[in-house]
Amino acid sequence: MTEEREAAASAPPVVVVVDVANVMGSRPDGWWRDRAGAAARLLERMPRLATGAAVTLPDGAHVAISRIVAVVEGAAKAASAPEGIDLVRAPADGDGTIVEEAARLAASGEPVLVVTADRGLRARLAPGVRVAGPGWLNDLLGR
Repeated sequence: MTEEREAAASAPPVVVVVDVANVMGSRPDGWWRDRAGAAARLLERMPRLATGAAVTLPDGAHVAISRIVAVVEGAAKAASAPEGIDLVRAPADGDGTIVEEAARLAASGEPVLVVTADRGLRARLAPGVRVAGPGWLNDLLGR
């Protein structure tokens, strides 16, 4: 067993909920010209992490990503997600959907990490939900 597999096997699982709009907006790569295309390109990078990847959180904790839930809103709702990524299309605002999804997952006993830089959204999350900024995820995705 490789060191990476051993680390993943011993790390506690976490569901990562991604604020796709916020992560897309963290890199000025022209995303505003084609939001659905930019969302699709971002989502295409995620599946390799959704298979139990062992990662270190910004607070130094080691976890294994059990799955990724990506929340899209507005024009980005036209994007499709690759296999292995749970795509949630927000019926209204993405922040409200992220808060609801994180609360639902946490209530079911799953540890949750929300990826966003939005301070207002962070303040609305249930106690115990961890948070990381877009830079953390961008680094893992090599973007």
